[in-house]
Amino acid sequence: MTITTGWRSRWLLPVLALGMVFQLTACGDSEADQRKAFITVLQSVPSQPGSVPPALSDDQKKRLGPFANDYAILTTFSQQLRQSMAVSLKPLLEHVSQIRVPQDYLTQRDGVRSAVGAINLLGQQVQAAKTQADSARRNLSQPQEVQVLYERVYSQVVIQPAAALGNVVPTAATLAQQLAQVGDFLAAQGKQVTFVGNQVQFETAQQAARYNALITPLATQQRDLMNGLPPLLPLLKPSL
Repeated sequence: MTITTGWRSRWLLPVLALGMVFQLTACGDSEADQRKAFITVLQSVPSQPGSVPPALSDDQKKRLGPFANDYAILTTFSQQLRQSMAVSLKPLLEHVSQIRVPQDYLTQRDGVRSAVGAINLLGQQVQAAKTQADSARRNLSQPQEVQVLYERVYSQVVIQPAAALGNVVPTAATLAQQLAQVGDFLAAQGKQVTFVGNQVQFETAQQAARYNALITPLATQQRDLMNGLPPLLPLLKPSL
């Protein structure tokens, strides 16, 4: 029995060692597959500022393994931005688009005024979301080939739209406040103002001068707002 057991042990050693090699190889292949799958997903994100990263299916999450958490940083920030803009910047833009004749300043002023507070809150929400994303990004440890691509996508999804909103928020708030002032002024005139098509008539020259002074900055303010929107346009589109 002693001799037989020793003989079997000598033959089992290389078999066990070979099994360990197979296990290590399988683990290596799994990580490589996850890395390749993650790179494919990152390459699917549109190459433009404000890009909206596609949501992952359950199957994709399984194939990405731990990299699914890296991708979640992008999707979480994008979702937070879209949700915040949907109740602030987007409504303001809709109110602005409805102002075509002087009387529209009156009909849209309540909506515009309510947008001012939402726009100011948007700035705080964006900063909080970016701080959260940056903190999570710093804790990542990625292979070089993944890191280079991830940094590019992170810039498109997080850094660039956050910077664009940093400029758009004060511009949008200024425009909203100015539009509300025009509406308030017209409302205060009561029956001393008359609307005829796309014209407005006042009883005194002082009223007309005040109205002209209020509407003069609007063209520049609206142009500045529109010029700042391109990096945010993908985020303003309806979710599919």
